[in-house]
This record gives sequence, structure tokens and C-alpha cells, in this order.
Amino acid sequence: MKGTGPDAPTLCGEWTVRDLAAHLVVRERRPDAAPGIMLRPLAGYLQKVQDKAAGREFGELLEKVRTGPPWWSPLRPVDAIANLSEMFVHHEDVRRASSGWEPRELSAEDQQRLWSTLRKMGKMAYRKSPVPVEISTPGGEAVRLVDGTGPAVSLIGEPSELLLHAFGRDQVRIEFSGEPDAVRQVLELDRSI
Repeated sequence: MKGTGPDAPTLCGEWTVRDLAAHLVVRERRPDAAPGIMLRPLAGYLQKVQDKAAGREFGELLEKVRTGPPWWSPLRPVDAIANLSEMFVHHEDVRRASSGWEPRELSAEDQQRLWSTLRKMGKMAYRKSPVPVEISTPGGEAVRLVDGTGPAVSLIGEPSELLLHAFGRDQVRIEFSGEPDAVRQVLELDRSI
């Protein structure tokens, strides 16, 4: 976020903005280390590579994030799809770590792209739910992400806010409907993807 320094907090645990930028650079530019994001046995190597990247000049890190994956990166052919949710969520991780944040106004087209992503990834985010989970927008689009027994919980909000919730963020503006115990169960889920 413009005007946010390298040592500013994020919603990614102890990571600063510098750490988050290093994560994004390594994810796109170090295919030897990136598997450590998902595979615990490789996490130590990933951490070493990320720490080295974080030691770079901050402007250089930001430029690498801004320009996206290089031509040789396995992510390059699918950059628009693979990075849509990643970049949106992490941008909001920086914005919403500061007090007084407000949701950004996004175009209808951007909201629709995030809705499409959410419909695909939301099932994985809420997979551990013991109750059915539905999502819907103020415009009336709705999808059931998880079937199950018992009363359904509905999450209602703009696609951008629902996507952030699906990615485990609680700093969102959404509404919940359903039986209180069922809503509590959904809110307490590990929603990591």
C-alpha cells in the first residue's frame, strides 16, 4: 500500500510488509523454495530463502512484486488467475493491519472476478465445517459451498469481503445468519487454504 513502510504490520502473523513482499517474490521467482509454502518438511529452506530476499533493498522488493513473475516462472502463464486472490488478499493484509481501515470500492467487474475465484476456492476454505455453509452477495448471487447436516450458515457480503473471510481473515465486513451455535462453529473454523 502506498505510504506504508517496510516495518509496518500486516495481518500475516508476525510478518511485516517487508516479510510479506519477500514471500511474494520467493513465491514467484524461486520455484526451488516455493513448495515450502505448502509442504512442512521444506519450510526451513523456504524460510532461509525468504529471509535472504527480505534483506534486499525495500524498493527492489516492491518492484519485483509490481512486475510479477518473470518470463521463466511456472506462474507466468497463469499469473492473472493464480495471483488474483493472492495479491488481493495480501494487499488487504497490509491495508487492514492499520486502524481505521475501510473496505475498498471495487468495480463490479473486479467483484465478479473475485466472486468467481471464491466459488472455486471457497469449498476448500470451509471444508472442515460441520454444518452447511452458503455465501451470498447483496445483489442476490448465492452458492452453497459445503453440504452437511444441521442448519446452514449463510455468509452475506461483497465478494471481496467474503473472499477475505474464506482466506482466514476476520477483519471483514460481512453478515452471518443461522443458528448461533452453527455460526460460532463456522467462525471458529481453520479456513486456511
